[in-house]
Amino acid sequence: MKARHLALAVAVAAIWGFNFVAIDAGLDHFPPLLFSALRFGLAAFPAILFVGRPQVPWRWVAAVALVLGVTKFSLLFAGMAAGMPAGLSSLVLQSQAIFTMLFAVLFLRERPRRVQIAGLAVAVAGVLLVATRMGANPAAFLLVIGAAVAWGLSNVATRKASPPDSLRFMVWVSALATGPLIVLSLLIDGPSADLAALRAIDTEALLSLLYIALISTLAGFAGWGFLLRTYGAATVAPFSMLVPFFGMASAALLLGERIFLVDVAGGVLVVGGVLLGLVRARPAVRSELVRVGA
Repeated sequence: MKARHLALAVAVAAIWGFNFVAIDAGLDHFPPLLFSALRFGLAAFPAILFVGRPQVPWRWVAAVALVLGVTKFSLLFAGMAAGMPAGLSSLVLQSQAIFTMLFAVLFLRERPRRVQIAGLAVAVAGVLLVATRMGANPAAFLLVIGAAVAWGLSNVATRKASPPDSLRFMVWVSALATGPLIVLSLLIDGPSADLAALRAIDTEALLSLLYIALISTLAGFAGWGFLLRTYGAATVAPFSMLVPFFGMASAALLLGERIFLVDVAGGVLVVGGVLLGLVRARPAVRSELVRVGA
């Protein structure tokens, strides 16, 4: 990999890791569902006017929008709003690789190799270890696990869709997710809460929203898609494991979150298990592990 492309891969991982700090800041200003709706709305418009129509059947765009855009991010934002630390969320969310493999076996009839099963077991042990520290707030932890489950399912749907342009696909997924999220926000949070949040928007809220919509979603997926087209998943996928490192480091530096020994140990197991599953893996399986943005 060329030096500038290596720098791009690390930069994208850093962007996606810092994204959890931006989410934490945004949740101080917006209800979770409204924040998610605004994020996808900004990611879709005005980009949708320039990218052209999606290059895959609409049913797959709608499926990923529902599972990834609506379900995954609603659960993630709700979990973080309920008290799940930003840095730890960036780590626990990597358990999506576990559920991706399980769903690939169930729905795609893929047969994981022994090394992948071993990696799965190691990653599960890491998640369970992290869970021991969240015993005082199991609901928040389970919401983020639910987000990882939804992400794994969306990875399988994306695999079936096989979009040739990941950025264009993400723009349309964002567009189709925006409407249901607005409706859910109005029904669950209520018009008065949403309106109050919009009226009270300040610089921090605006910057966090712009970051996750434009930099993390559009710029991040554009850079990642370029790397995948240039080098392939086998070379690029391991860089995704830098995301929890940047996520936990930025949360510690900017939010003052403590990093406990159990977090480090759990992180080593989760990341190590996922990387173990990548060793000499088939391209079809590896491709499911490269969508790591939040």
